[in-house]
Amino acid sequence: MTMALTEQERDLTDAVRAWAARTVTSDVLRSAVDAETEERPAFWSSLAALGVLGLHLKEEDGGAGCGLSETAVVAEELGRALVPGPFLSTVLLSAVLDEAGRSEELAALADGSTIGAISLHPGSLRLTSDANQSVLAGASDFVVSGQIGDLFLLAALDAENKTVFVLVPRERLEIAAVESYDLLRRNATATARSLALEPGDILSIDARRVFDLAAILFSAEASGVADWAVRTAGDYARTRRQFGRIIGQFQGVKHRIARMLIRSEQARVCAWDAARAADAGAPPAEVSLAAAVAGATALDAAFTLTKDCIQILGGIGYTWEHDAHLYLRRAQTLLLMLGSTASWRSRVTVATLAGTRRSLEVELPPEAEQVRAKVRSELAAIADSDDADRIRLLAEKGYAAPHFPAPWGRGADAVEQLVIAEELASFSLVPYDMIIGNWVVPTLIEHGSPEQVEKFVPASLRGDIRWCQLFSEPGAGSDLAGLSTKATKVDGGWRLQGQKVWTSMAREAHWGICLARTDASVPKHKGLSYFLVDMRNSPGLDIRPLREITGESLFNEVFFDDVFVPDEMLVGESGAGWKLARTTLANERVSLSNDSSLGSGGEALLSLAAELPSGLDAQQSAVLGEVLCDAQSGGLLALRTTLRTLTGAQPGAESSVAKVIGVEHIQQVWEVAMEWAGPSSLVGEQPRSSAQHMFLNAQCLSIAGGTTNVQLNIIGERLLGLPRDPEPGK
Repeated sequence: MTMALTEQERDLTDAVRAWAARTVTSDVLRSAVDAETEERPAFWSSLAALGVLGLHLKEEDGGAGCGLSETAVVAEELGRALVPGPFLSTVLLSAVLDEAGRSEELAALADGSTIGAISLHPGSLRLTSDANQSVLAGASDFVVSGQIGDLFLLAALDAENKTVFVLVPRERLEIAAVESYDLLRRNATATARSLALEPGDILSIDARRVFDLAAILFSAEASGVADWAVRTAGDYARTRRQFGRIIGQFQGVKHRIARMLIRSEQARVCAWDAARAADAGAPPAEVSLAAAVAGATALDAAFTLTKDCIQILGGIGYTWEHDAHLYLRRAQTLLLMLGSTASWRSRVTVATLAGTRRSLEVELPPEAEQVRAKVRSELAAIADSDDADRIRLLAEKGYAAPHFPAPWGRGADAVEQLVIAEELASFSLVPYDMIIGNWVVPTLIEHGSPEQVEKFVPASLRGDIRWCQLFSEPGAGSDLAGLSTKATKVDGGWRLQGQKVWTSMAREAHWGICLARTDASVPKHKGLSYFLVDMRNSPGLDIRPLREITGESLFNEVFFDDVFVPDEMLVGESGAGWKLARTTLANERVSLSNDSSLGSGGEALLSLAAELPSGLDAQQSAVLGEVLCDAQSGGLLALRTTLRTLTGAQPGAESSVAKVIGVEHIQQVWEVAMEWAGPSSLVGEQPRSSAQHMFLNAQCLSIAGGTTNVQLNIIGERLLGLPRDPEPGK
């Protein structure tokens, strides 16, 4: 998996990955590890020949005229391969110089003839200035690639104790190699002995912008490190056998690696978005927020996942010979060089409390405007109609579910669906939300008889029919293959006997879709059939409300006591119920949220934070920042899913990962909200919008529709190729 989305980015990924596999062999890595001091890599000229050192620079400055997005793609790949050397320091230096408007050195940095070295920490470096000159004195102790650098970007403190950045060539500094934790990209101490600087050597760039650029590139490399950790752990867990089984079959191992994948995808999507924000010319505050989210997410993920990888590997991961410790050293070095995770999370909090939000808009292709004219004309006519007619007209024109095939929808592709969503919003038109019907109607369109389609589909799209889903049973929650409700064939139809549970909207629904077992002699999935049950007029049907932990009764138990379902209400063939229940239309729904990039939960927590009488302390600020990073990463995962559809890229892991992140994010939001509310959340009558009620209600999210543990199994088995759980008794 990679952050590359476009064809150009995917080609770039393939080229860099092939170069790394061919050039940076295990012998090359180990030679760099064993060297007493860092030397310019023998492969440096071939890396420069790929053109990757100047991708983000303008062509007149020796670059390729692309952007940081392409440079981030390269950084991710080089991080995945743990390529030694000064790539990161060189491209960060050139990006800073480009931003500061200093172009003299860019061509040499782009062609690799000049190597950049950077330090983001002032150490004892001080810059003093008077009317005549500026003088740099002191030492910077943590200069990345300082042992081989030619041109140094150094942080220093000025007379007002503010961080400034200066540019100094190697020959004006005293450079001393130091023992370095990262054995493949080493540090040096750079000492300045009262150096007189020219005005241009003090860069005209805000220190925050330098840290933003560093966060973008550091997080991209960290994304590659994180991905290596996930792949290495997964590969090992697929082959290592202990206690008579492949260890990836043990849920403790499988779920840990699945969660590693989730963290890795968060790292990738946040790094990708930070580079994307910088390239898109977003407002500086928005770029800074995106960079802060990346800095708070990706580096901590890489550090955590390399530790997890070593634990999955066991003893072999603790050996000097395995590369795992080299990746751990790189991940932790990136984290400590950029600054603590808590500090970056607090930056996210400060930015969002100040009103900054990340825009998640999609730039549609030119053909979208051809679609827009017709859509706008039709929706304008609907908007001018009476309120009572709008829902009906939207359904009749295919706007209730544009992705459905005509005549029920419009057979809309991804571009048309997004255009329709924008135009609906512009006219304040809201089609009827079928809720459960969104799963029912596609199945009927695909597998229903003409009579079933005519009876149910138009009415469902208009909202004249509401649906409920009768799947879960006391003995079969997520495991639908274990259903025991029986359907016995009788003259003219079927008799249903059994019990369903956790059925939402059972009391409000007109009809329900019911899976029942019609053949007990075949394997579990094959003996199920798909019925349509009249919830209002079926003798023997007993609906009983279930009281939940909130005190409300949104769910129900439904008892079938010899309930008759006529033959014409069997969908498809007998025994095909499992296939029908999993139906999705080839032209799937594409959407983008019109809400804040932080979601309703993130915005609710921000509102609560703004109302705290004494404000946020440091710990609360970091906690809020973490919650907001999870919120934004969820929105970004959804955005990448949409962009994959628009660009024709292969499906990624984003949608599966987003489900877990989204559920756990909402639960965390209301847990934090209750903590901040303190004892007042424990007494008195609490409204449905209170933190108490929302916290309790959120506990069902990791159960309903398939538990989080089941989702982790799916991620482990389908995305990582880990072996399936053993059959019971085996």
